[in-house]
Amino acid sequence: MLKVHTLLFALLALNVSFIFTSTLQAKELTKIGFEQYVVELKAEALTKGFTQSLIDTSFAKVKFHKRAVSADRKQPEKVETLDTYLPKRVPNWKVKKARTLYKRHQEILTEIGNEYGVQPRFIVALWGLETNFGKFTGGYNVVSALSTLAYEGRREVFFKKQLWAALTILKQGHIDSVDMKGSWAGAMGQNQFMPTSFLAYAVDGDGDGKKDIWHNQVDIFASMANYLKQEGWNDELTWGRQVKLPLNFDITLAIPKNTGSRKNWLKAWSNTEKTLAQWQALGIRRTDGTNLPNVDIKAALVFPDDESGRAYLAYDNYKSLMHWNLSYYFVSSVGHLSDRIKFPPIR
Repeated sequence: MLKVHTLLFALLALNVSFIFTSTLQAKELTKIGFEQYVVELKAEALTKGFTQSLIDTSFAKVKFHKRAVSADRKQPEKVETLDTYLPKRVPNWKVKKARTLYKRHQEILTEIGNEYGVQPRFIVALWGLETNFGKFTGGYNVVSALSTLAYEGRREVFFKKQLWAALTILKQGHIDSVDMKGSWAGAMGQNQFMPTSFLAYAVDGDGDGKKDIWHNQVDIFASMANYLKQEGWNDELTWGRQVKLPLNFDITLAIPKNTGSRKNWLKAWSNTEKTLAQWQALGIRRTDGTNLPNVDIKAALVFPDDESGRAYLAYDNYKSLMHWNLSYYFVSSVGHLSDRIKFPPIR
């Protein structure tokens, strides 16, 4: 799902007028202001080559979503640790449902897994964690949500880019505008692709001429697999493993928790990754105290919380999952759910 920066805010509401203030800016958001902004968006869309009929249809029911702005600005309280987060994100009922659905869709999942080189358990895990296996995909009209957040202004360039991508998807005929629903931030379908991600990774899995990540199970699974494949997935590796550190371990050997960006995070990965044999020599062991696998692969050390919390050796596939969502907690939940789909083996 989309990770967003947040700002402190105050909200005053008078009928259809809303005034938001932050430490960086103050902008009055009104119904009239939004309607005028939509006029400007439609004019700009024309200059980008979209037809008037497509623009009129796409914006026919556009409206200002104050809840989208509120969600984008909301400051979450930092009260979780991975030990409290994982049981809520990967409860036993979700594991049971994931294993049931894996078995139900095993034939098509196996075909897609073989075609794209992605283990099906990771596809099902992502599906379950993004939308509870397609149950919660968001009820916002995507054009409305993106127009709202572009109008709000803090990240206008980003959301306008997503809006043009959404119009391109409509132009290509993959979905009707009234059915193009998603989250408050514009993430769409059962795999919660942003429009630009849709254009980059969505595939027509069953050859019907449409890339339908809202309703078509084959397209949904194939698009998720294609995303991971395009981001370097290797089906000969897993995602990582929780490990036990020796006393007085040099924690500077791990990737810093907050690197500020994906680019910096990948740089830190390159600077800290070692072979499993090198980590073994430094005293790192499996959680049960036994030796690390005797295989010639590299891994980086990550602490989702801090050095007193859980420690993981992360393999290259971890980077693919961090491209999906740059969050240690998210990647940990995907990894743990995928492991519980695999073990014990499904009969």
